[in-house]
Amino acid sequence: MIEINNETDYRPNVNLLETIASELTDRDIELIFTDNATIRAMNREHRGVDAPTDVLSFPLEKVPFAPLGEIVVSVEYAKNKASEYHNSLDDEIALLFIHGLLHLLGYDHETDSGQMRKKEEELIRRFGLPESLIVRNETKEP
Repeated sequence: MIEINNETDYRPNVNLLETIASELTDRDIELIFTDNATIRAMNREHRGVDAPTDVLSFPLEKVPFAPLGEIVVSVEYAKNKASEYHNSLDDEIALLFIHGLLHLLGYDHETDSGQMRKKEEELIRRFGLPESLIVRNETKEP
Protein backbone atom coordinates (compact mmCIF):
# COMPACT_ATOMS: atom_id res chain seq x y z
CA MET A 1 0.00 0.00 0.00
CA ILE A 2 1.13 3.52 -0.74
CA GLU A 3 0.61 6.17 1.90
CA ILE A 4 0.45 9.52 0.11
CA ASN A 5 1.23 12.89 1.65
CA ASN A 6 0.30 15.43 -1.03
CA GLU A 7 1.50 18.99 -0.44
CA THR A 8 0.39 20.06 -3.93
CA ASP A 9 -2.78 20.32 -6.00
CA TYR A 10 -1.74 17.34 -8.19
CA ARG A 11 -4.16 14.41 -8.16
CA PRO A 12 -2.06 11.28 -8.71
CA ASN A 13 -3.13 8.20 -10.62
CA VAL A 14 -3.09 6.08 -7.46
CA ASN A 15 -4.21 2.92 -9.29
CA LEU A 16 -1.20 3.05 -11.61
CA LEU A 17 1.22 3.73 -8.76
CA GLU A 18 -0.26 0.92 -6.64
CA THR A 19 -0.02 -1.49 -9.59
CA ILE A 20 3.64 -0.59 -10.14
CA ALA A 21 4.42 -0.97 -6.43
CA SER A 22 2.69 -4.36 -6.20
CA GLU A 23 4.89 -5.66 -9.03
CA LEU A 24 8.00 -4.97 -6.95
CA THR A 25 7.17 -5.25 -3.26
CA ASP A 26 4.53 -6.16 -0.74
CA ARG A 27 5.86 -3.60 1.75
CA ASP A 28 4.23 -0.23 2.33
CA ILE A 29 5.71 2.89 0.74
CA GLU A 30 5.42 6.49 1.85
CA LEU A 31 5.06 8.85 -1.12
CA ILE A 32 5.31 12.61 -0.73
CA PHE A 33 4.39 15.08 -3.46
CA THR A 34 6.00 18.46 -2.92
CA ASP A 35 7.43 21.51 -4.70
CA ASN A 36 10.91 22.56 -5.84
CA ALA A 37 11.69 24.65 -2.75
CA THR A 38 11.00 21.76 -0.38
CA ILE A 39 12.85 19.14 -2.38
CA ARG A 40 15.76 21.55 -2.85
CA ALA A 41 16.09 21.89 0.94
CA MET A 42 15.94 18.09 1.31
CA ASN A 43 18.50 17.61 -1.48
CA ARG A 44 20.84 20.11 0.21
CA GLU A 45 20.43 18.49 3.63
CA HIS A 46 20.73 14.84 2.58
CA ARG A 47 22.94 14.92 -0.52
CA GLY A 48 24.82 18.21 -0.19
CA VAL A 49 23.39 19.42 -3.51
CA ASP A 50 21.83 22.89 -3.35
CA ALA A 51 19.40 22.49 -6.22
CA PRO A 52 15.94 21.09 -6.76
CA THR A 53 15.70 17.57 -8.13
CA ASP A 54 12.92 15.37 -9.42
CA VAL A 55 12.87 12.49 -6.92
CA LEU A 56 14.57 11.48 -3.69
CA SER A 57 14.41 8.08 -2.00
CA PHE A 58 14.94 7.29 1.65
CA PRO A 59 15.10 3.55 2.33
CA LEU A 60 14.34 2.28 5.81
CA GLU A 61 15.90 -0.68 7.55
CA LYS A 62 14.13 -3.93 6.89
CA VAL A 63 12.16 -4.53 10.06
CA PRO A 64 8.88 -6.42 10.30
CA PHE A 65 5.84 -4.28 9.47
CA ALA A 66 7.95 -1.19 8.69
CA PRO A 67 7.50 0.58 5.34
CA LEU A 68 10.09 -0.01 2.65
CA GLY A 69 10.91 3.68 2.69
CA GLU A 70 9.92 7.11 1.54
CA ILE A 71 9.87 8.56 -1.96
CA VAL A 72 9.68 12.34 -2.39
CA VAL A 73 8.66 13.76 -5.77
CA SER A 74 8.71 17.39 -6.84
CA VAL A 75 5.52 17.81 -8.84
CA GLU A 76 6.78 21.21 -10.01
CA TYR A 77 9.96 19.61 -11.41
CA ALA A 78 7.93 16.76 -12.93
CA LYS A 79 5.58 19.21 -14.67
CA ASN A 80 8.55 20.92 -16.31
CA LYS A 81 10.04 17.61 -17.48
CA ALA A 82 6.67 16.34 -18.71
CA SER A 83 6.35 19.49 -20.81
CA GLU A 84 9.94 19.25 -22.06
CA TYR A 85 9.57 15.58 -23.08
CA HIS A 86 5.92 15.85 -24.21
CA ASN A 87 4.75 13.32 -21.58
CA SER A 88 1.64 13.44 -19.50
CA LEU A 89 2.20 14.44 -15.89
CA ASP A 90 0.89 11.04 -14.75
CA ASP A 91 3.46 9.27 -16.95
CA GLU A 92 6.26 11.48 -15.65
CA ILE A 93 5.21 10.83 -12.04
CA ALA A 94 5.07 7.08 -12.76
CA LEU A 95 8.62 7.21 -14.16
CA LEU A 96 9.83 9.04 -11.07
CA PHE A 97 8.00 6.60 -8.82
CA ILE A 98 9.62 3.61 -10.55
CA HIS A 99 13.03 5.27 -10.29
CA GLY A 100 12.58 6.06 -6.60
CA LEU A 101 11.16 2.64 -5.82
CA LEU A 102 14.08 0.87 -7.46
CA HIS A 103 16.42 2.90 -5.25
CA LEU A 104 14.40 1.81 -2.19
CA LEU A 105 14.89 -1.78 -3.32
CA GLY A 106 18.67 -1.32 -3.38
CA TYR A 107 19.35 -0.52 -7.02
CA ASP A 108 21.85 2.26 -7.72
CA HIS A 109 22.53 3.35 -11.31
CA GLU A 110 25.53 5.39 -10.17
CA THR A 111 27.42 2.30 -8.94
CA ASP A 112 25.89 -0.77 -10.59
CA SER A 113 26.74 -2.34 -13.94
CA GLY A 114 23.46 -1.48 -15.64
CA GLN A 115 21.11 -3.58 -13.49
CA MET A 116 18.93 -0.61 -12.52
CA ARG A 117 18.68 0.60 -16.10
CA LYS A 118 17.67 -2.87 -17.27
CA LYS A 119 15.01 -3.22 -14.55
CA GLU A 120 13.70 0.29 -15.19
CA GLU A 121 13.43 -0.37 -18.93
CA GLU A 122 11.60 -3.64 -18.25
CA LEU A 123 9.07 -1.85 -16.03
CA ILE A 124 8.44 1.07 -18.38
CA ARG A 125 7.79 -1.38 -21.24
CA ARG A 126 5.43 -3.40 -19.04
CA PHE A 127 3.44 -0.28 -18.11
CA GLY A 128 3.63 1.41 -21.52
CA LEU A 129 5.52 4.45 -20.21
CA PRO A 130 7.84 6.79 -22.14
CA GLU A 131 11.64 6.78 -21.99
CA SER A 132 13.12 6.33 -18.53
CA LEU A 133 15.14 8.79 -16.46
CA ILE A 134 18.34 6.79 -16.78
CA VAL A 135 18.00 6.50 -20.54
CA ARG A 136 17.25 10.23 -20.90
CA ASN A 137 20.21 11.16 -18.72
CA GLU A 138 22.59 8.79 -20.50
CA THR A 139 21.70 10.17 -23.92
CA LYS A 140 22.69 13.67 -22.75
CA GLU A 141 26.13 12.63 -21.50
CA PRO A 142 29.08 12.88 -23.94
